[in-house]
Amino acid sequence: MPGAAPPATLVTSRPLDEYCAVFGLTRAVLGRLPGPVLDCPGGAAGLAAEADRIGCRVIAADPLYAVPAPQLVSLARVGRETMAAAMRDRPRLYAAPRHVRPDKYLRSWDRARLLFSADRAANPGRYVAAELPRLPFADGAFALTLSSYLLFAYPDLFGPQEQLAGLLELVRVTDPAGEVRVHPLHDGSGRRCPHLGALRSGLGREGVASEILPVTAGGVARRVLVLRAAGAARAVRRARVR
Repeated sequence: MPGAAPPATLVTSRPLDEYCAVFGLTRAVLGRLPGPVLDCPGGAAGLAAEADRIGCRVIAADPLYAVPAPQLVSLARVGRETMAAAMRDRPRLYAAPRHVRPDKYLRSWDRARLLFSADRAANPGRYVAAELPRLPFADGAFALTLSSYLLFAYPDLFGPQEQLAGLLELVRVTDPAGEVRVHPLHDGSGRRCPHLGALRSGLGREGVASEILPVTAGGVARRVLVLRAAGAARAVRRARVR
C-alpha cells in the first residue's frame, strides 16, 4: 500500500553466498535439492535470482512485498546504511576485517539489492506477500525452508508463543523429508534466546525434532536451529549410523 509505515524489522539484501555461509550450505547442495526452497522472510535478498542460475527454485515470502517496489528498495537502502553503522559501532558481532572488509561486504548487499529489484520485476511469482505464523502454502511444499534474522532477532515482536507458532508453520510447509534452518538464535545485541531449551521441548511435543548445528564461516562461529518432522529425524540418524 502506498504510504505504508516503515517496518519494525531491518530490510536486508543478503546475497546467495551469505545465505550459504550463514546456514551451512553450498551451491552444490542447493542445486541438488529435489524441490523448491522457501526464504521467509525474503526481504530484498538476491537469493531467488542467484539460485535460479544454479538450478534451484526459491520462493521468497515477506509481508513487505505488498508495498510498492520502489518503497521496498528504499527501505533496503536504509537497511544497508543501518548495517554499515552497526558494523562500525558493534564490531564484535561481525566478522573480523581480515576475513570480510566492511566495504566489500556491503557492496555484496548492493549487488544483491539490484538483483532482487530486477528479478522481482521479471518474476513476480517468486515473491509472495505473506508473514508468519500463517503462510499461504500447502503442507510439505518446500524441500528446504530458510528463515533468517526474524524470530529470534526481534524478541520485542516475537515472544515465546509467537516463536513457537512461527517455527511450527515453517515446519508445516516443509516436506517431511526436508528440513527448516533458522538463524540467528540471538537478538540484535548478540543476546542468546534465554528460553531456547523450553522452545525446543515445545516443538518436540508437537512432533518436531530439533538440533543446533554449529557453522563457522568467514571467521564467525554461528549456531543454526535445524528442524525436522520427528520421523524424518529418526531416518537421518539411522542413515548417519550406517
